[in-house]
Amino acid sequence: MKKRVVVVGAGIMGLSTAFHLAKRGCTDVLVVDRGYLCGGASGRNGGGVRAQFSTETNIRLMQESIAICRDFAAAMKINVWFRQGGYLFLARTPERARDLEASCALQTRCGLPTRLLEPSEARGIVPELDPSGVLLASFNPEDGVLFPWPFLWGYARAARDLGVELATFQEVVGFEREGGRVTAVRLCRTTPGEAPERTREESLVRCDEVVLCTGAWSPEVARLAGVSLPNHPHRHEICSTEPLKPWLGPLVADLTDGLYFSQSMRGEIVGGISVEPVPDGIDQRSSRQFLARYARSLVRAVPRLAGVKVLRQWAGCYDLTPDANPIVGRVDDPENLTLACGFMGHGFMMGPVFGRLLAEHVLTGERSALFQRWSLERYRTGELLTETMIIG
Repeated sequence: MKKRVVVVGAGIMGLSTAFHLAKRGCTDVLVVDRGYLCGGASGRNGGGVRAQFSTETNIRLMQESIAICRDFAAAMKINVWFRQGGYLFLARTPERARDLEASCALQTRCGLPTRLLEPSEARGIVPELDPSGVLLASFNPEDGVLFPWPFLWGYARAARDLGVELATFQEVVGFEREGGRVTAVRLCRTTPGEAPERTREESLVRCDEVVLCTGAWSPEVARLAGVSLPNHPHRHEICSTEPLKPWLGPLVADLTDGLYFSQSMRGEIVGGISVEPVPDGIDQRSSRQFLARYARSLVRAVPRLAGVKVLRQWAGCYDLTPDANPIVGRVDDPENLTLACGFMGHGFMMGPVFGRLLAEHVLTGERSALFQRWSLERYRTGELLTETMIIG
């Protein structure tokens, strides 16, 4: 088989990239994934979509991404349950309060309606909130939440309709190289399941370009092509409660301990929190440690949730980088390998806009200022930028 572009990873980043490649006329595209659709981080997150970041680049990108999310259901003919209830950020330490102040000032300059709130004002947004210990809050009503699965399904169907081929349960086991370029991708058929096991059914796909959109699996996949990456996987857990009568408008996020929670359209409280230590490498198992820590923090924020029942608990992996910013663009060797990884847990919300940018980058070869700033090369030169508005 021969394809012009092979996209590795059928999460939101890979599917959005394939869709935009096809939309620009490049329909000779194969998207491969080692598991099932929605099996990775794109199907395991809380569905949050926000523009409240601390760097102008991320803010501008998310302004466009939110606009795409707002129009997605009508454009793709699939309901993603997008609801703009806003994000309410909480700061409980002076350091995090200063971060909120600086971020809010930048967001305002970028045109966002973000505003700082005193603890008592935060209760005006969420009356059930206990503001004890909160020093400062920020709120942007344009942020929101959507349901991840139909978001992926919409991109997958739209890409297929344009001629893109999608192959699940196909693991990349190697790359063939010649003259500083990848000439083919070696695939191995896997058995459906949480941790697919290889069979003997292998295939070779020749290609002109390869795009890696493999999230937390990126270091091990890139290594097969001779590329060393500084990012690493980090397990993050999440859970969902029994449905409650609708009462919570925004997604609430505590910058101090990493707590976040929102209410779905079906009434469930969906949320997570940071837990340390976590196992090294890819680990998507659930832990009792998470549930205990999450329960304590959630009840501190909203005491009335003390009696709510948890129905489901699951985990996924953040893809962490040393400077909390992604790694995107072509590498020097092999020259036809493009990276899109290290999104620190917000790759899902950036996928819609990054798919367009990656497609343009692959087809034109042009290195925009954004792709130069977030290239792998920055770790050699030390030209790093740090994003502080990371939650979970």
